[in-house]
Amino acid sequence: MQQLVDLIREHIKQVEMIILFGSYARNEYVDYDQRIEFGVPTYYMSDYDIVILTRKPIGTIESSLYEKIKDRFFEDKNRPFHTHPQIVNYGIDDFNYAISKAHYFETEIKDQGVILYDSGAYKLARRQQLNFKEIKERAQRYYDDKFGRALSFVRCAKHDIDDGDALMASFHLHQAAENFLRTIPMVFILYGHKSHDLSELMNAAKKHTTEFYKTFPRDTEEEKRLFDLLQRAYIESRYNPDFEITKADIDALLPKVEELRNIVQTVCRERIAYYDSQIKK
Repeated sequence: MQQLVDLIREHIKQVEMIILFGSYARNEYVDYDQRIEFGVPTYYMSDYDIVILTRKPIGTIESSLYEKIKDRFFEDKNRPFHTHPQIVNYGIDDFNYAISKAHYFETEIKDQGVILYDSGAYKLARRQQLNFKEIKERAQRYYDDKFGRALSFVRCAKHDIDDGDALMASFHLHQAAENFLRTIPMVFILYGHKSHDLSELMNAAKKHTTEFYKTFPRDTEEEKRLFDLLQRAYIESRYNPDFEITKADIDALLPKVEELRNIVQTVCRERIAYYDSQIKK
């Protein structure tokens, strides 16, 4: 953990606090658990969930910085079987504002987090009682936005299929799957993960539900091939002239994305209903 703190401070300027939250902070982590989730061999390990508080938000370069930190962190480690850091960044003022307004995700971090580094220049705001009315409203707004956007991408893919354009259909199906997966944490913890990598988004979402693994089992070579095509489609369908995907591939992927839609709709509506039940208490 100290190595990770040192790497963060080396690569990111104006770090004011580094906070460990999630299962490791609560001492409820899973060190290693091998299982099969709907045909997918899963080697489950809890992540190091890290919040980096800087004077100002890092902005557009944050993803590249995180990758540099992770690459250095894994230099002398067996990457697939070592705990992965998941990093979130806030400007300190934005984080304190969220706590002062009793926002769910940030309040949980303040309540359960462990401070790994503190410059001493700032203090965290006082934690407020959770406002489930506001939590529900934000979750519903995020759901309507991300889930609605994913539905739009599914419609675009169907138009592409009608036009015989398998390349653009694959791109739009990737975007649909990406936005469906991003909807889950946005509803459950009111925070969205900025990634186009479907495996990474699945890893973030599985903390809240594993039902979506039903849609992309990878227990056969064909299932692995189809998932790999969808994963690659975000970039290669537009920029790689050698990328090949057939109508048969699209016809196999579309029902998977539609099943993902149904699962996300169910689990997110249940979560929003939970918030509603807390309002009535």
